[in-house]
Amino acid sequence: MAPMLETKYVFTITAKIGDVVTAGETGVGVRRIIPIAGGEVAGAISGKVLPFGADFQTIRPNELIDLEARYAFETNDGATVYVENKGMRFGPVELLQKLKRGEPVDPKLIYFRTIPKFETGHQSYRWLMQHIFVASAARHADRVVIDVHQVI
Repeated sequence: MAPMLETKYVFTITAKIGDVVTAGETGVGVRRIIPIAGGEVAGAISGKVLPFGADFQTIRPNELIDLEARYAFETNDGATVYVENKGMRFGPVELLQKLKRGEPVDPKLIYFRTIPKFETGHQSYRWLMQHIFVASAARHADRVVIDVHQVI
């Protein structure tokens, strides 16, 4: 029998976001690019989200949103960690449309889950590359809050 899967909360990434750029309907959905403009990391790791990168989204006709964000953060002790975060966001169409307009929506009503992968050459944070992580996220008008959990 395989080991049971469990998770433990590790840290939260709060990514400030810029204005949405839309490339339009591409045949598989509407392509959107959302710049990442900074932010913070708090929890077992503390630091700041660096002001570059973006979330590349495809919005399917039923409002199912495929996400792929690429960015980096710098820890308080000087390590740079590259993040590639793929996932999905889904919920009632009227609530997702409110989010698109920047209106507040209770995050509990939207399914927003991701699988972040991390890369770094800093020895103190190599453990980020040696584990699988899952995250629960919430979209707000000016930021995305991502609670990262380690699969143990």
